[in-house]
Amino acid sequence: GCRRGRVTVHFDGAFDCQSSKSAIGLILRNEEGEILASKAVIHSHIVTPFTAEAYAGLQAVKLGIFMGLNKIEVVGDSKTVIKKCQSTDTDKSVIGAIIRDIQSQKDRFQKIELYFVPKVENVYVHVMAKESQIRFAKRWRTFGQSFRTE
Repeated sequence: GCRRGRVTVHFDGAFDCQSSKSAIGLILRNEEGEILASKAVIHSHIVTPFTAEAYAGLQAVKLGIFMGLNKIEVVGDSKTVIKKCQSTDTDKSVIGAIIRDIQSQKDRFQKIELYFVPKVENVYVHVMAKESQIRFAKRWRTFGQSFRTE
């Protein structure tokens, strides 16, 4: 099954200044690169691009927990968010509360690794986050089934 091997969650946040809405995109892939799940969510309470990225990171970790995974790679293109999550220090920035939330979920996994990748390599998720701002898709699509997870 897909649960034994390495599973990677790619996350991205997109922010629209005009509407003050943000969208996050998540894609869960197995070692073969097959997409196991994808999710796009719109938020109206997120007020900075930075917060959108941090929140997307939190959702990525929660997705791993929801799917019952014990080994996970979390990949995003926000260097700051990834660095803060890798650290064990208490974060005192604007996104500190979200970072602490991510840090506190880390022990739910046997192994969790967080990686930074440049935007180009994360482009599929980025496009999904952007598109969902238009479509307002708020559902899981996993193996053709829909879950609600907020």
